[in-house]
Amino acid sequence: MEFRNRISGCRLRDSIHGLVSRSWEAMVGDRGKLKEFYIPNYILVGGAMPKIKFAPACPVIVFVNTRSGGQLGGELLLTYRALLNEHQVFDLGETAPEKVLHKLYVALETLKGSGDVLAADIQKRLRIIAAGGDGTAGWLLSVVSDLKLPNPPPIATMPLGTGNNVHFAFGWGKKNPGTDRQSVQYFLNQVKTAKEMQIDSWHIIMRMRTRKEGSCDPIAPLELPHSLHAFHQEGFQTFRGGFWNYFSMGMDAQISYDFHAQRKLHAEKFNNQLINQSTYFKLGCTQGWFFASLMHPSSRNIAHLTKIKIMKRQGHWEELHISPSIRSIVCLNLPSFSGGLDPWGKPNRKKLRYRDLTPPYVDDGLLEIVGFRDAWHGLALLAPKGHGTRLAQAHGVRFEFCKGAVDHTFMRIDGEPWKQPLPVDNDTVVVEISHFGQVSMLATPSKRSKSISDPVSPATSHDDDDDSSNEEEYPEDSGERKKFGASDTFKIPDRIDIARFS
Repeated sequence: MEFRNRISGCRLRDSIHGLVSRSWEAMVGDRGKLKEFYIPNYILVGGAMPKIKFAPACPVIVFVNTRSGGQLGGELLLTYRALLNEHQVFDLGETAPEKVLHKLYVALETLKGSGDVLAADIQKRLRIIAAGGDGTAGWLLSVVSDLKLPNPPPIATMPLGTGNNVHFAFGWGKKNPGTDRQSVQYFLNQVKTAKEMQIDSWHIIMRMRTRKEGSCDPIAPLELPHSLHAFHQEGFQTFRGGFWNYFSMGMDAQISYDFHAQRKLHAEKFNNQLINQSTYFKLGCTQGWFFASLMHPSSRNIAHLTKIKIMKRQGHWEELHISPSIRSIVCLNLPSFSGGLDPWGKPNRKKLRYRDLTPPYVDDGLLEIVGFRDAWHGLALLAPKGHGTRLAQAHGVRFEFCKGAVDHTFMRIDGEPWKQPLPVDNDTVVVEISHFGQVSMLATPSKRSKSISDPVSPATSHDDDDDSSNEEEYPEDSGERKKFGASDTFKIPDRIDIARFS
């Protein structure tokens, strides 16, 4: 009798499993789809609800930048669409991510309102995959920040770019991944088990008077990074946006700018990550940055270009004095720059106390400010204890540019560079960076980033060597309600007074 009951029980389980499998196949129409990550059509494009619904353990929306660094996006797009619902995988070259997420969340909220439990579960578990380089990661982070979504989804980054700094900081690696089914399934399983981690987001605003004869030229719109946008107020030009990894100016930004310019002209030559990285190195050589003191005039040094003020305590600005030999400055939020290197390093406890510094965390509301003298100084990061010149930690940074010997400099945020005109008369260009809020990233156990709230984020370090505005009032109007990154819901925080930027 017991044996017969066991046989009956096995048959019942097999029957239920077969019924569930057939129901799943009927719903998705393909055995090859991964149901743990699958979002059904009725949520994505509308239509009739399936009779039997399956709650995916890790529903994902995938955005692929087919133009990123290694040019692998096209193959990856096909693989994701073969494994998932093709309507949950998007080519960023064809579809704006803010439109996708807005439409999806409207559908989810509507279905939830009608009592759809599956829609509520998908919204709760939803994760975003951003396949691209650092610029793509920043683009998606800005969209999620702008849309003010209920229960905003965390973001995993798949490294398709050249530097992949954001990806490396959260444990997703630096090298371009495989595009075959096995590689993509492995990555999806990593996304499923990844932990959420909060990181600071930073607001940047740049303000200058409208161009006059002899004044600085405006930035061409096509040269603006995704997360930097322009709006105009009478007598002024203002550019604003946000970043999550770094803002840099000088030597490194110029190399990056020339690299991007060459890639735009000859995209077919930049289809391999190693080739792209070697091109970066060659540009550093041909531009003379290894012998900067001989090849570049002192007028291009940071101290000659701009006056720098930092906010070490809330509401209190003080001038930051830097060495006249510094030719590149980086305001760093994540411990990953220039292909996964850490410019700040790990100062020991004695130096932390002596210089009034704190261990670097990605959610402490502080930027680490680092300087570099030349390309040789940059190569020091390859050494186990290598680092740049630690200048300060600050809650905010302000750069003030006045008339000087040069008419432009180069700037970069999160991998996207631009050529910034400077005044040639008595005008002033002001760039100010301030803390904006936080967003949620997905991180693997091999992450480099540390959280101030994570008990396993140690303040450990090793022994290393240290190197040693007129304000006017401008009322806020509808023109001030502009983009932080890529959507139209951003509003300047009340605590930020843009009247200073004149």
